[in-house]
Amino acid sequence: MSVPTDSPAAAVPRPLKLAAAVVAAEGLVLIVLGIAEAFTIHGSRLVLGLTTAVFFVAYGAGLGLVARGLWRASTWSRGPAVFAQLIQLLVAYSFWGGSTKAVSVALALAAVGVLIGLFQKASTLALADDPTKDRPVL
Repeated sequence: MSVPTDSPAAAVPRPLKLAAAVVAAEGLVLIVLGIAEAFTIHGSRLVLGLTTAVFFVAYGAGLGLVARGLWRASTWSRGPAVFAQLIQLLVAYSFWGGSTKAVSVALALAAVGVLIGLFQKASTLALADDPTKDRPVL
């Protein structure tokens, strides 16, 4: 069975769906890191460990919501997605050098890939704020 061309799923271009998938993967990794951090908390650094774990889980959940918004071509999701990828590029730069170079490259490639997917013409059109898009026809 084919999807009708006027359905919402057909309106979401492939680059935007790929960007959404990468953002969802980033969110999942952050949630896993937050849970792993929670299991390694020691009494001497209880507050630091708890706040780090909560931050990672909350940030990962937020990225999951953003990914869902991108998958549905929700206009609101573009800004947070771009902002998160710019932050990730800065984090990637901070990991450059020594034994963490591979982490830096992986973070940078994911961020650049998402930004490319978001700024494709089809993605930009799908995420455009069109006030007449959801208006009922009279």
